[in-house]
Formats: sequence, C-alpha cells, structure tokens
Amino acid sequence: MNPPAPPRLRLAGIRKVYPTVVANDGIALAVEAGEIHAVLGENGAGKSTLMKIIYGAARPSAGEMWWEGERVEVANPAQARALGIGMVFQHFSLFETLTVAENVALALPGKPPLSELARRIEEVSQHYGLPVDPRRHVHALSVGERQRVEIVRCLLQNPKLLIMDEPTSVLTPQAVEKLFDTLRQLAAEGCSILYISHKLDEIQALCHTATVLRGGRVSGHCRPAEETPQSMARLMTGRDLPVCEHGPAAAGGEVRLRLAGLSHASDDPFGTDLKDIHLDVHAGEIVGIAGVSGNGQQELLRAISGEDIIAEKFPVQICGVEAGRLSAGRRRRLGLCFVPEERLGRGTVPSMSLTDNAVLTAARNARLVHAGFVAFGRARRFAAECIARFDVRCGGPQVEAESLSGGNLQKFIVGREMLQAPRVFVCAQPTWGVDVGAAAFIRQAIIDLRNRGCAVLVVSEELDELFEICDRIAVMAQGRLSPARPAAETGVENIGLWMSGLWPGADGSATETGRAAA
Repeated sequence: MNPPAPPRLRLAGIRKVYPTVVANDGIALAVEAGEIHAVLGENGAGKSTLMKIIYGAARPSAGEMWWEGERVEVANPAQARALGIGMVFQHFSLFETLTVAENVALALPGKPPLSELARRIEEVSQHYGLPVDPRRHVHALSVGERQRVEIVRCLLQNPKLLIMDEPTSVLTPQAVEKLFDTLRQLAAEGCSILYISHKLDEIQALCHTATVLRGGRVSGHCRPAEETPQSMARLMTGRDLPVCEHGPAAAGGEVRLRLAGLSHASDDPFGTDLKDIHLDVHAGEIVGIAGVSGNGQQELLRAISGEDIIAEKFPVQICGVEAGRLSAGRRRRLGLCFVPEERLGRGTVPSMSLTDNAVLTAARNARLVHAGFVAFGRARRFAAECIARFDVRCGGPQVEAESLSGGNLQKFIVGREMLQAPRVFVCAQPTWGVDVGAAAFIRQAIIDLRNRGCAVLVVSEELDELFEICDRIAVMAQGRLSPARPAAETGVENIGLWMSGLWPGADGSATETGRAAA
C-alpha cells in the first residue's frame, strides 16, 4: 500500500519579529492538494505577514517550510513562482505607469511578446468573468479593476498553490460568484488555495477547512461549512459581534453637498465621462452610491474632492458655496473631509509616519500648524487620539503607514477624517479589507457622524453595507447616476438591476427623475 502523499504545503514553528511587534509566533499550517483553506483572524492577527512569508516577500525569523514533502527556503517571489506559488495581494503590487500587459509580463518567465500576452489576458479574463483591458495603464484603473489584474496575472501562471488575500473586497456579487466557480474548478483540478477574507459568509460557502489566528498565534481550527458566520467571528475575536444602531434620519436638514448637472470628461482615454449628475445630500443623512467598479465612481469622487477641477463652478456645491473650480484644500476649508479608496498612495504616504500623515489633511481643521510651522507635539497627540479612539493596532504615532495591516490603516484614515468634525464626509469603500469587528465599528462611526448632523456620502460595492447604514441609495452606471431611493423602499435585487443602467428614465429622462428624488 502506497504511503499517503505529503501536504502540498506545511509550515512548522513560523515566527516573524518586527521592531515593534511579533507578527507570527510559532505558526503551524498544512494545506493539501485540491484544498481551499481559509486563514481567519482580526486585522493585525498576522495573516498577511504569513502569506508574504510563503510567497517569499518576507523572510521568517524562525521556522520551517515544506513544499510537497521537501524542505525549502523561499528567498523571493520569483523562487515562489518557480515552485508554483502565486499570490493575489491585498495591497496591489502593480506599477502604475505600465500597462496591464506590461505588469503581467513582469511576473512571467522569459519575454513573451506583448501582443500575444495581451491576447492571452483577454481570453483568461473573459473566461473567468474578470474583464480587463491589457492596453490600459494601471494608474487609470479603479481599485476593482486593479484587483482583476492581480487575479488574472496569477491565473496565467497556472499555480499549484494560489494565495488570495482579500480577493473579493471590491468585486460585485456577480463577479464574486464567478470567481468562486473558478476557484472550485481550480481546486477540483488539484490546485491548493489559501484564502483570506473578512467576509465570513464567503468563507462558509467556499472553504473546506480554516485555521484561526489571534495575536499572531494559531488559536483554533474549524470546518466553515459546519459553522456560522457568528460562531467563526467568536473564534476570531472571543466575543459576539456588535450590531449597528441605525435610527431614522433627521428630516429637513440643509443641503450640504449638491451636484447640479455635473458633467465632466475624463482625462483618461479609458476612463468614464460623467453625464448630467444630480444629487443632494442633506445634513443628518447618509446617501450611498452603488455600482460596478469602473462606471464613473472614481471620476465622481475626484470631481467632488477637488482632485479634478471641472470647467464650471456651479455643478459641485459644498455648504452653499459653488466649489467646482476650488482646489482640494479650499474645499476642505468649507468642511469637506474625504476618505479615498486607495489607502496607500492617496489616503496616506506609505513611508511617512502616522503623525506626518495626520498633518497632511488635518493641519488646518485640527490646528496642527501654527505660523507656518508644524506643531509636532499637537500632531502626535492628534494621531495618538485617532489610534486610541479607532482601535488602530500599531506601534504608536511614529510608525510608518505602510507597516500597518490594511484594516488598521483604514481605521486610521477614517478616524483622521472624522476627528476633524466634518460638515460633509465623503467616503469610498469604507470597510474594504477590514475584519468583521472593525467593519461594524467603522459603520457605526459613520452612523454616529450622521447623527451629529454631518452630511455623508458613501461609495461602496458592498450592497449589504449600503443597506445597513444608508438612508438613501443611488447607483452609478456608465457615468450616469440613478435616482436616490430610500433604502427601506428598495432591495438588493432592484439595485442589482439598476447597476446595469436599467432604472426608470435612464433612457434620457433620468435627469428630472433624479432631481425629484434628490
């Protein structure tokens, strides 16, 4: 009788120590061929660090790694790919100035002709329901589109082990189902999958087994199909999840943000032009915008935040001031605070400390600058308050932004903007890559901000999130904005239909309908 085959991957005693934290402490893990294995844990539990060690992007301080029964030391990602290990990162590893095809070529052996590679990218992306244009430059892609590039790039390598770190954070429900079909097919063909997600319903539906991390250590194992999202959350956190308290919006609040026929041609030839957008957001309400990534959300946010200056001043009005021609800084002085979808690069400067990143947007509102000089003591106290109030797990205000896990950095960015007491709060993908407990915390913080009279606009591809926190919901499709409907008077199915552009009046009479709804 033949002995059983060894696990495809086995880890023993993996430890990773950074100057301010022990990220992994004696972790053991085994993944069989054809197994979809989840790694669960709160933000900062050590999941992403462990995946980087497996992929060769980080070196362990101690411990052993075995690949198909042989001990290996993976010195770098190129060696990992040669073994058959592919990884989809939570924070994208793409060069923004290169095209999609050029980025993919960097991960493949040899020098494949770009024309042939572009054809393969189109075939694979269409086959798996993850459409990307290989000719586009990465800097022009939305977060959701960049996620698709990462996944397609891995699939082109025919991996034996596929590591997926929050792969569905910015995918639509339809794209998630298509991806799951793909992953199940890959597993049936013998590919092993390590899957990290904070969406516990996804873990339950997809994964065969799960290893739970807490504080950098293995705290338990389970079979997700035999658990509930609530029981898995308790395994991760040791407590029940909080439930958001969301009462009715206050009626009659003043209009704090008005989009009055906003039209704007995208500078990117592959971007989406905004077409006659009308929307009012009142003090004391949360308006959500749903939609498939790449339908104009990025352009809309840039037009509101001031990153893009539009041709006329009146289509964007902030607290009664026509702001379309104002800079981002002047819009902030009117009371606008903004959380972009990209944490590293737009939300923070990766190599700068949390204190310095706080100064970048809160210098005026939090009085962190005096007579042209940074008040560093006040700035450190502001960053420390943000860390404490929003439960940011880090080594303190002096640590670099890029050293934080994705979820903890998101909490810091959200906290930094909320502590400025905004009159208008615009937030993109508020809980992208955030664990279930932190997501509930952020959503409640947004609701509390609205209850204090702030006008809140949330752009999210998480329909459940929008229905949990929003008073009204609209949909972006092909650069147009649907009417905003009360969340209590619509449903996921209706919003899903509108995401294809099929709302009443979308054939040209949407403007009057949208004005009436606003």
